[in-house]
Amino acid sequence: MEKGPIPNIQTEYAVYWNIGIDDKEFDIPQVDTPPTLESILNELEDEEEPFVLEDTCVLNTDNMDAHSCDTSSLASSDSGDPTHLKRRRTMDLNATVHGSVLRHSLLKGISAQIVSAAVRPVHFFLVQTVAGVIAVGTSHGLALVFDTNQALRLCLGTKATGAEFGAVSALSINHDCSRLLCGFAKGQITMWDLASGKLLRTITDAHPPGTAILHVKFTDDPTLAVCNDSGGSVFELAFRRVMGMRSCDSRCLFSGSKGEVCCVEPLRAPPDFRDHPITHYSLLAMASLTKILVIGLKPSLKVWMTFPYSKSDPSSVPQLAWQFVPVQKTVNPILAFCKGDTVHFLLVRKEETGTIHVIKQKQLHLSCDIISLSWINSRTLVLVDSHEKLQVVDRPSQEVLETLDLEQVQLVYNSRHFKSLATGGNVSQALALVGEKACYQSVSSYAGQLVYLGTKSAHIMALRNWRERIDCLLKQEHFVEALSLAWSFHEGTAKAVVGLFGDPVKRKGVVGDKMVEILFQFAEHALKKCPEQGKIQVMEQHFHDVVPVLVDYCLLLKRTDLMFNQLYSRLVENTVAKGVFLESLESYIVADRLGHLTTPIMKDLLAHYHGNGMMDSLERCIVHLDVTSLDIQQVVQVCWENQLYDAMIYVFNSSMNDYITPMEVSASPKDEEVVMGNKLLVYISCCLAGRAYPLGDIPEDLVVQVKNQVFEFLIRLHSADSLEEEEVFPFIRTLLHFDTREFLNVLAMTFEDFKNDKQALEYQQRIVDILLQVMVDNPDFTPSQVGGLFTFLARQLAKPDNTLFVNRKLFDQVLEFLCCPDDDSRHTERQQVLLELLQVGGVVQFNEERLLALAENAKFYQICEFLYEKKHLYDRIIDCYLRDPLRKGEIFNYIHNLMAMPGYSPEEKQIVKDKGLSWWYLAKEGHHSGTNLPLERDLHELLLGLLCRFAPQQLLSFLQTSQHYRLEEAIQITQKYHHNEATAYLLEKKGDVHGAFAVLRSLRPFCRTKQDNVIDISGIVTDSLNDIIALCHRSSDNLYQQQREVLWFPLLETMMASQKLVKGLNAEHTFEVLKELTMKVLNCMSSFISLPAIIQRILQVCMCVLWYSGSPRRSIPRAKSPFLGYWTTKCRQPRERRRLPTIACPFCVYIYIYIYFYVCIYIYIYIYLCVCIYIYILYI
Repeated sequence: MEKGPIPNIQTEYAVYWNIGIDDKEFDIPQVDTPPTLESILNELEDEEEPFVLEDTCVLNTDNMDAHSCDTSSLASSDSGDPTHLKRRRTMDLNATVHGSVLRHSLLKGISAQIVSAAVRPVHFFLVQTVAGVIAVGTSHGLALVFDTNQALRLCLGTKATGAEFGAVSALSINHDCSRLLCGFAKGQITMWDLASGKLLRTITDAHPPGTAILHVKFTDDPTLAVCNDSGGSVFELAFRRVMGMRSCDSRCLFSGSKGEVCCVEPLRAPPDFRDHPITHYSLLAMASLTKILVIGLKPSLKVWMTFPYSKSDPSSVPQLAWQFVPVQKTVNPILAFCKGDTVHFLLVRKEETGTIHVIKQKQLHLSCDIISLSWINSRTLVLVDSHEKLQVVDRPSQEVLETLDLEQVQLVYNSRHFKSLATGGNVSQALALVGEKACYQSVSSYAGQLVYLGTKSAHIMALRNWRERIDCLLKQEHFVEALSLAWSFHEGTAKAVVGLFGDPVKRKGVVGDKMVEILFQFAEHALKKCPEQGKIQVMEQHFHDVVPVLVDYCLLLKRTDLMFNQLYSRLVENTVAKGVFLESLESYIVADRLGHLTTPIMKDLLAHYHGNGMMDSLERCIVHLDVTSLDIQQVVQVCWENQLYDAMIYVFNSSMNDYITPMEVSASPKDEEVVMGNKLLVYISCCLAGRAYPLGDIPEDLVVQVKNQVFEFLIRLHSADSLEEEEVFPFIRTLLHFDTREFLNVLAMTFEDFKNDKQALEYQQRIVDILLQVMVDNPDFTPSQVGGLFTFLARQLAKPDNTLFVNRKLFDQVLEFLCCPDDDSRHTERQQVLLELLQVGGVVQFNEERLLALAENAKFYQICEFLYEKKHLYDRIIDCYLRDPLRKGEIFNYIHNLMAMPGYSPEEKQIVKDKGLSWWYLAKEGHHSGTNLPLERDLHELLLGLLCRFAPQQLLSFLQTSQHYRLEEAIQITQKYHHNEATAYLLEKKGDVHGAFAVLRSLRPFCRTKQDNVIDISGIVTDSLNDIIALCHRSSDNLYQQQREVLWFPLLETMMASQKLVKGLNAEHTFEVLKELTMKVLNCMSSFISLPAIIQRILQVCMCVLWYSGSPRRSIPRAKSPFLGYWTTKCRQPRERRRLPTIACPFCVYIYIYIYFYVCIYIYIYIYLCVCIYIYILYI
């Protein structure tokens, strides 16, 4: 929206340029002699220094109100409060710092004209700048032209033309600043001569009447221009002059009926690229509400590209901007366009064939709605969003370099022209909506400068040069950021750079000098701002924030002279600063960034580190420093006193080429001196390998000499100051006692390099002989140490180019020593040593049969396995696992690997299958042997599965004797292999009696089996029934009466149902067997269930049987029992005597049996039971 009141364009006003301003209103002090406009504009602020932009300037910015570092109207994102400053001081030196990239200046001369006009209802709508001219259009149809000093040169137009044409709505200046085109709100276009101020053309018929001119643009051809009206149409204007008569021909390039164009931008080449081949096509970019078009006006009209927008807000303003950009050693124009929050880049290139190719480049995504888009140079764009936030963006990295707030600028918006209010507002709603945020005519760019027109001021933005950006940070005392920014200039990684040389050498020289100035300023500032009172930690922290930065940049600039002389001499005045400086050197020395110190500083460093107990840090520094900078005597003394072995070795090696003395003084490490012993082993290894200790390499001319010296030292018969009781070869003996394995490893690595060196091979054989002499038959060495020696020898002998000689009897002697059956001590250790010896190739040194016999006698089962594996005797390997108490549990893993892994023949695998290796383990170590199985649950459950597969007859016995399996997993295993008896046992053990009963009752219907199998089946049924009865019998004692009935009655019903099924199959023997079994069930259950309950249950079953076989009343008389008939008759007699409770079938409620009695209850029970049993047997 436009800011400020909208004037009535029909009212006449005169613009007076030499006007007076109300002093009271604008708080202007009185002066005796009023200054001229030029004198005001030429005044320089006291705190400012003049500077000249390296780029071509539109205006002389020396005369502008340019608050480079602290602009009240615009807040740079890099300026901040003291807390922000403190936080930034401890920043990472590698962090990216851009500083203040844009210089914002107020155009005071033009702003004064705007303010004076604001007193009257005159408004400025647009601005246009080219080379040394700024043109500003007003609401009264006037165009004001200012020069580089902001002096008003021309006032073009009159109030009469203003009243007729309306406000100036568009401006354009040609490339040589000789012509100005003015478009008006009522549709007219005028051309002015900027040299004379003469009106050259008035064009009234270039486009349809009733529409405002939104854009009018010169092309590179001064006789060709384009205009865009509020109807969305675009027209070409061709200027002609024939016989002194000026004319203009108009051609429609795009009709608004096909989609309204609201922005046009011709490609205008800067002076350096006027001869570029693509300029001959007069390219024009047009942005409608839905797409972008790039057309060529010459040599004939042609559309080169169309690009539709992605989805965006309908109110978003399309933006277009051209720029010539170097791409791959060639310079071609790039069109930047956007509508919304995404900026697209199109590279336009002319091929040799004359065809123009448009190539899409990487997009730029922002989180704002862009209303203005401008290039400020070939790598940098300046954007303004709908919140009037200006963002400086580096296009290659897509990094936002700076953000400024333009709210106080109060940008002028072009809404009234997009709504065409001067012609009645006959525009589409879509165009009017876009016009709400349109500020096309309020922003103008040329040659690296941007002019922004506000309602009461005009502002210019330009990139700061590199010095100004650094100075801006220095004025805010941001020294660390200033150094970081300067270093990015030095290395050529900075963004939006202005004013530096392209030659890297010159650039680094200039920036380096500036950085030296900053370092001095930073050091002086730190000393001046140092807290004089308070805790020492505060002072240390103060200098820790400064000194490492100084050291780091001195080293980056390779100015150690500056660091050690000027800076250190300045810091040494403060004791805390001196200590921080010396401690800061450590990280750079260790990183090999600083290898030489001056003598005074080295002396101070030794004193400081030694005085503060920083011996580890001192040692790390010494081994990285050049020995020429060391005071050898002082350093050696400090190293001896503080046991700095690494530093001592380094000094002896580097300064005196002495590689033996460090070993002589360290060759007797005691148990409490493990560190020294380990360092000695590493040192010997480095010397024999040609490497310097603790880092680097031995000079090539000394490598062989050092090796020979070390070997001679090792094989010395006695030390220099030996006593009479000293044993031979003390140095080798000491190293073997300290760490046999590591010393042998050092020798092994050394022997790897011996190939054709005859002398080295002689040393090798000599050392091996000494090792054998010292260690064999020596009780001071353990079996592990002796075994390690022979393992080392076996590896050496197994090499194809081996030249060592070792008596084979020594191997036999070691074998006898390791396999001694009478020595039970260190059994595992001796076996492991022998196994390692065999695995590295030592097996070739022994007779395998004798070796196997000794191993079996010594119970070295792993050795036996190794030998059996070679002979493919896998069945014997099983014996090794079974007999080894430490590896019993691993047998199943071994069998699994044998069966699953490739490399074994089918015959070998078949041996495992045939012999049943898995069950063999069970037979060997099961419950028969009386040995306890390992307690691992997984092992027991695996064994349970094997029993199910291979020995089901022993399954129950195993379950009853073992307590190390999990019930749920065991139940799943037995169910998997359908072992019902075992499953029932486990369920009963779990407490699930009914589940166990259900499993045992699940018998197959044997009644359908052939007759010849009846006897066998009877036995099976009898055994199964006995198991079920036993289960019920065991469980009944712990159950209530109702629970017992639930347990026993299903068994009874099953037996009764089985009799019914068998009765009609002519299987008399089976029927009789079932009757006997049923009576057995009745007998057993009568001990736990009351007789009335049993009778009632039988009657219920019988009645259901009678009911389902027909009508009960008709069925009973057909019974062939006189006894039953008697009771039936009695039931029909009058009920004169006492009647017992009624027993009824729950399924058929029509039958009632009444029993009367005259005698005691026991006779009744007997008779009643007999009747029920008789009825049941009769009617099944």
